[in-house]
Amino acid sequence: MSHLPPVPIQRTSAGWRLPGIANLHSHAFQRAMAGLAEVQTDPADSFWTWRETMYRMAARFDPDTLRAVATQLYVEMLEAGYTTVCEFHYVHHAPDGRPYAPASAMADALIEAAETTGIRLTLLPVLYMTGGFDGRPLGPRQQRFGHDVDGYLRLFADLHARQGAGLRVGCALHSLRAVPRDAMTAVLAALPPEARVHIHIAEQTAEVDDCIAVRGARPVAWLLDHAPVDARWTLVHATHLDADEIAGIARSGATVALCPTTEANLGDGLFPLRAYFDAGGAWGIGSDSHISVSPVEELRWLEYGQRLVGRRRNIAVGPASASVGATLLAGVAASASSATGFAQRDDAVVLDADTPLLAGATPADVADRWLFAGNRPLVREVEVAGQRLVVDGRHRLHAQAAQGYAEAMRRLLAQ
Repeated sequence: MSHLPPVPIQRTSAGWRLPGIANLHSHAFQRAMAGLAEVQTDPADSFWTWRETMYRMAARFDPDTLRAVATQLYVEMLEAGYTTVCEFHYVHHAPDGRPYAPASAMADALIEAAETTGIRLTLLPVLYMTGGFDGRPLGPRQQRFGHDVDGYLRLFADLHARQGAGLRVGCALHSLRAVPRDAMTAVLAALPPEARVHIHIAEQTAEVDDCIAVRGARPVAWLLDHAPVDARWTLVHATHLDADEIAGIARSGATVALCPTTEANLGDGLFPLRAYFDAGGAWGIGSDSHISVSPVEELRWLEYGQRLVGRRRNIAVGPASASVGATLLAGVAASASSATGFAQRDDAVVLDADTPLLAGATPADVADRWLFAGNRPLVREVEVAGQRLVVDGRHRLHAQAAQGYAEAMRRLLAQ
């Protein structure tokens, strides 16, 4: 990926124009808990204790509150420069595990939010079956996430039949700990050949240790040996890799979805970016838990994390460009179609050329100045499929979505 040519950046009468950005990993409902998990609950707080807060929040949602939260989130994404979102959707049922009528009610809420705001949506209904590598059943708070294989495939078929200009439907395997091998094999065999497949993998060292103990291999190594991983696949996080796994992902053509703000928030660790670049691996970014909804922050901290661990500067560069910003934008542009299923044509972000942060800018330095020169939002316009959805930095539903979100939050926090 470090050999990719820079994305086109043009000065227009409206401002600096560059391609839209795909958000490769989203759990929309978690936008409602951003900032609510920053109180210590255990001296050894970690991803695993954070899950307790997440479960409590997930239990409060219904289709109406999910629609309102997702609408606000998608407005925020568009205003930040994201034009496509991959929604990794696992809150399927009522809190007691009983299906809604229709069974797709929660997915429908996400589709409606995307249609209302105009963002391209790659909906990824999640298969979630077990509570660990040992095959333990789902716990009480996980019941609303679960399906058997037949139930999952019925949901997938219903959603996939609705694909259209702004909607793609793929498959998400929650994780190796949540999907037994036989179920994974059965679902993959039933998918249409073009369906994208996303999976959480190797996010936590405990997950790596458990996979080795039960399946005799590291998670990514096991997946590469037991599934037809190719360019249709996106491996989410893949934080903890050895050299063979790095090379294996790169050879497969799969994309790694990196979520630096969430990975930092959860204490996951740092992805081996430079080694993965050198192997030629494909990658993109996602805002995941939405403690930040900003491609600028994801890309900035992707680079900054590497600087901190390597104690040197300007790491995400390659033969095609010595510019970190240009290299990062080229990487997210190159992986977008493979990960989302959309061609991404006619999506654009226009930056405010009149802002002091871009004073005297040239095409050669716009990317670096956007990503590394400050925190003032610079997005002036956003177009999806040629339709202008953001004007003067605001989506047309900015106020309406905020009001709906506030009402939903009052309901959620009152429970």
